[in-house]
Amino acid sequence: INFQADGSCLYSTQAFWTQGRENLDVLTIICANNTYAILKLELARQGIQGGGKASQSLTDLTPPIDWVSLAKGYGVEACKVTTVEEFADALQDALRVRGPRLIAAMLS
Repeated sequence: INFQADGSCLYSTQAFWTQGRENLDVLTIICANNTYAILKLELARQGIQGGGKASQSLTDLTPPIDWVSLAKGYGVEACKVTTVEEFADALQDALRVRGPRLIAAMLS
């Protein structure tokens, strides 16, 4: 099981191609809050507080990433969930089958 935040996952989407090509038993759960929190962290480490409007816009994932379409484009079965109940069902379904799967857990 691979947990990823949506912003940091954008650095490694090619892993989905490998998972699909090799039919790997990998379940990726993306915690999608539609922000580049990793960039906000790096700005804070550099002592940049808030920044201007342009730098703030660089930390938002707008338009939101369509993780289901992206994963399916690489040959990985995927679904999007918005509630705890949907997540529990999707997790059970993903763990029952072999091959790569992705669950996009929408947090906001």
